[in-house]
Amino acid sequence: MYVPTAFREENIENLVAFMRAHSFATLISMRNQVPVATHVPLVVSLKEDVITLSGHLAKQNSQWQSFGDNESLAVFTGPHAYVSPTAYEKRENVPTWNYMAVHAYGIPKPIVLAPSPDDPDRSRESRESMETMIDDMIETYEVDYKSQWDALAENYRVGQMKGIVGFEMTVTRLDGKYKLSQNRSHTDQANVAHMLIHQNDSEAQAIGEAMQQNLESHDDAKE
Repeated sequence: MYVPTAFREENIENLVAFMRAHSFATLISMRNQVPVATHVPLVVSLKEDVITLSGHLAKQNSQWQSFGDNESLAVFTGPHAYVSPTAYEKRENVPTWNYMAVHAYGIPKPIVLAPSPDDPDRSRESRESMETMIDDMIETYEVDYKSQWDALAENYRVGQMKGIVGFEMTVTRLDGKYKLSQNRSHTDQANVAHMLIHQNDSEAQAIGEAMQQNLESHDDAKE
């Protein structure tokens, strides 16, 4: 992702909060030299400055077969909005688009439920890893479902786990882009924020509010 300096966001806590708020991501991998993508909810974890992403794909989705060796990219997309040049002080301007996005890179490690009579330790490890991934998903998206999941018949739960491939990806590179007109004058930024906040569009309003917060944080820093 091309990220001009003015639009770069590098605060880890801000980026993690953004990814958690927009956790239905696009996971992109290379499969047989062809890019493949899956839209998937992810769990975003931060421990001692290490970010990990976890989730699962259908086992019939061949994308997981590229895991373990090749780098993948998870794209987290936030609000976006068209910016009219009528908001600028000078007439000689063109339209643009403001948006917020985070790109996370890493190598996903597959988690497959793999019963192995000849290797009980491996069977136990794969089962525990799969259950941990599922527990994390439930805790993130619907904690009250945990009791229902635990109460389901064992053969049903095992059947469901056999139909998916979990994964965990340690993030090795993170790019954050908050394109909020930071390359414009303070007046232009304020005008754009005001225009967007008052539109009848929740995406535009969200960008306008993010711009307003960004302006206020910079104003506070100057005091």
